[in-house]
Order: sequence, then C-alpha cells, then structure tokens
Amino acid sequence: MKTVKHLLEKKGYEVWSLGPDQTVYEALALMTAKNVGALAVLDNGQLIGVFTERDYARSLPLAEKSSKDIKVAEVMTRRVVVVHPEQTVEECMALMTEKRVRHLPVLEGEELVGIVSIGDLVKSIIAEQQFLIEQLERYITG
Repeated sequence: MKTVKHLLEKKGYEVWSLGPDQTVYEALALMTAKNVGALAVLDNGQLIGVFTERDYARSLPLAEKSSKDIKVAEVMTRRVVVVHPEQTVEECMALMTEKRVRHLPVLEGEELVGIVSIGDLVKSIIAEQQFLIEQLERYITG
C-alpha cells in the first residue's frame, strides 16, 4: 500500500505558505503563481490554518470587502485536518471524504513537511490500478 511518504517522494516536499496577516490578494497571487489550490498558513513556523480556493469563494463575496483589505486569518480554515507520512493513500481518501476537504497538510511531529491534494491521491490510485491491470494482462497472455 502506498503511503503519504511515497506520494511526497514523487511529488516533492515543497510547501507554499504565507502568514495570517498577509492579504487574501497576496494569497491569491501566490496561488496563481505556483498553480496550487491551497496554501498553508504559518505563524512562527507553526501550522495555524489553510487558505484554499474554497475559502476565498465562500467568504469574500459575503464580506463585501476587497481581497486587498481582508487578512488571510479572517477567512482561512482554522480546523485543519492533517495526516502523517506513514498514513496510506486509502486512509487519506477516506478522511477527505468524511471531512469534506481537498487538501491535507502532512505533519512529521510538529513540522509541516508537505501537502497532498485530492488530485495527488487520485493520480496515485489510478497509477496503482494501471500497474495491476498490466500485471494481470501479462499473466493472462503468458
């Protein structure tokens, strides 16, 4: 079974983050530049939240403020669902489904070492299934 550690070894451990006092506009600019759907929100190196496209879509229009006037801390997800490197892809999928989240920060102890997305998990599952299909086809055709 593939673990989060296997995913991160392939994907990379790079995590894009910002501070709680940065603006939503700055967050969106970073997300666009890095082509990601979520950013870790760190305060003194500690994970305190996640800012996602969903946070922006659901919060900003209701606030009737400009993205340049709202701090990330005002709209970020504070109850962060996290995983650890030894957890399996299947466990992560179940957690994402249950908690209705699309991004899971990965903690090793207290240190943020990566983020996995629903897309990362789906890609991994498809690759594993494709490998199994190829193995079965080889077995059948001898």
